[in-house]
Amino acid sequence: MKYRIIVIFFLLIQFTYAQLPKREFRGVWVATVNNIDWPSKPGLTTEQQKQEIIEILDQHKKNGMNAVIFQVRPAGDAFYPSSLEPWSQYLTGVPGKAPYPYYDPLLTWIDETHKRGMEFHAWCNPYRVSQDVKQPLAGNHVAFSHPEWIIRYGDKLYFDPGNPEVRKFVTSVIADIVFRYDVDAIHFDDYFYPYKIPGEEFPDTASFRLYNNGFTGLDDWRRHNVDLVIQMLSETIKQTKPWVKFGISPFGVWRNREDDPRGSETSAGQTNYDNLYADILKWQEQNWIDYVAPQLYWRIGHPQVDFKTLCDWWAAYSYGKNVYVGQAAYKVNPKSNTDAWRKGGEIESQISYLRQNKNVSGSIYFSSRSFKNDLFGLQEELKNHYYRDPAIIPSMPWIDDKPPRMPKLRKGSGKKIKWKNKPVDNEMDKAVRMLVYINKKGEVFNSEESRFMFDLVAGKKLRFVKTKGKKQKYEIRVSAIDRGNNESKISKPVKMKL
Repeated sequence: MKYRIIVIFFLLIQFTYAQLPKREFRGVWVATVNNIDWPSKPGLTTEQQKQEIIEILDQHKKNGMNAVIFQVRPAGDAFYPSSLEPWSQYLTGVPGKAPYPYYDPLLTWIDETHKRGMEFHAWCNPYRVSQDVKQPLAGNHVAFSHPEWIIRYGDKLYFDPGNPEVRKFVTSVIADIVFRYDVDAIHFDDYFYPYKIPGEEFPDTASFRLYNNGFTGLDDWRRHNVDLVIQMLSETIKQTKPWVKFGISPFGVWRNREDDPRGSETSAGQTNYDNLYADILKWQEQNWIDYVAPQLYWRIGHPQVDFKTLCDWWAAYSYGKNVYVGQAAYKVNPKSNTDAWRKGGEIESQISYLRQNKNVSGSIYFSSRSFKNDLFGLQEELKNHYYRDPAIIPSMPWIDDKPPRMPKLRKGSGKKIKWKNKPVDNEMDKAVRMLVYINKKGEVFNSEESRFMFDLVAGKKLRFVKTKGKKQKYEIRVSAIDRGNNESKISKPVKMKL
C-alpha cells in the first residue's frame, strides 16, 4: 500500500511538471449564427457588445487558447461594414441595420484578439443565405438583385453552388475581408452543399443543364463546383496577402471504408465526399488549403465513429498540411445520455490521445459559450495542466519558413521589459507577437522546454504583475514570432528580481 502511494505521488509530480508541446494550436469557435456565442442576444448596445468581446477573450486567454475562430459571415451577411452584403440581423435584430452607436465589430474582435497575443481566423459560410425562409432579408441583399442565384432547400435558402457567378461573388466577399482586415486566416466550416433531407433532392437541375461542363453525373459535377470555389478562394487569398492561411473544418468523416479503400473504418450516415460534395483530401493534395480541422464530435469508443479511429485517419491523410482536431466541449453535460459526456474527463482523454500523434498539432473547441459552464473542471485542467504553458501556433513552411530578426531586449523602469524589432521590407517577416521566456538565475535555460515559456504578447513592452512572496532573481529573454509563426533567435537575457 505504501509503495502504491509513493508511485501515485511520483506520477502526479511527473504530470504536474510534464513537458508540454512548444507548438500547438489551441483554438475556440465563436459562433454568431442564431447568437450562439456572441452577441448573447441581438439589440445590445455597442458598449455591451464590446464588453462581451473582452470577457470572452479574457476567459479564453486564461484557459490557454492561442487562437479565436470568429464567425464573420454566418448567412450571406456581415459583421462588418460591407458594400457587398448587409449587416447581420444577429447584431441588432434587424437585417441590414448597423450597430448604434456605430462601430466595426470585426475590427474590434481582431484588435482585441491580437492584443492578447492570439491569432484571429475569420470564419465564413460560403452558401447559406437564410436559416429560415420566413426570416426577412435586408433590402440590399444580393438575393433581390440576383434571384437566379438563390435556391430553396427544406426551409432554408442557399446560394446555388453550380452557378459560376455565385462562385465569383463568394470569392469577392472573401477577397474584400482579406484586403481590408488584418486576419490571420480564412476559415470555412462543413456546410458546402447542405446535409441531405430525406425524400427531398437538392433543386439544382436547371444549373446542371446550363453549367454542366461536360459532366454527365450530378455527384461529380457538384464536387467539381466545390473544388472550383475552393481553388478560386485559395488563389485569391494568397494573391491578396500571401501570409493569410486558408483552413477548412469539415464534417468528421471523409468517406467510409466500405465506399472507398482510402476511407475510415466508420459507418457514418452522411459523409463529406458523398453527401456534402466536399473532397477534402483533394484540396490538401492540391495545396489549396493550409490546415484541416475535422469536427470529431464523438466519444472515444463510439461504435460507428470512434474518436481515436478518426483522429488517426485524418493524421494519416494530412498530405503534409496541419491537422487540428475539432472537439465537442458543448457535449460535456451532467444531463447527457452518454456516460463519457455525463461524467467528464472525455475531452482531457482526447487531448492526451491526439498529442501522441505527430501529425496532429492541436485542437479547436465548439464552442465558446460552453466554457461558461462547469464542464466538470475542464477549464481548470486546461489552465493548470494541459495548457499550463503557452504554445506557439504551428508554422507552415510551405507558406514561409524564414524566421524574423532577433529582437533587442532591455529592462525598463519598475517591473517592465522593453524590446525593439528591426524594420522589415517584407510584410511576411513582420514580428506580430513576442514570446517571453523566464527562468530562475542559475537554472539551466532550454528554449525547447515549455516550462520556461511565460507568455505570448503583443506590443513593445511587458510589465510583470506584483504578487506576494519573496523576491527571487530571474533571467528574462524574448523571441519574435512572425506572421507565419516562425520564431527568431532568442535575445540576450536581462536580469530582474520578481
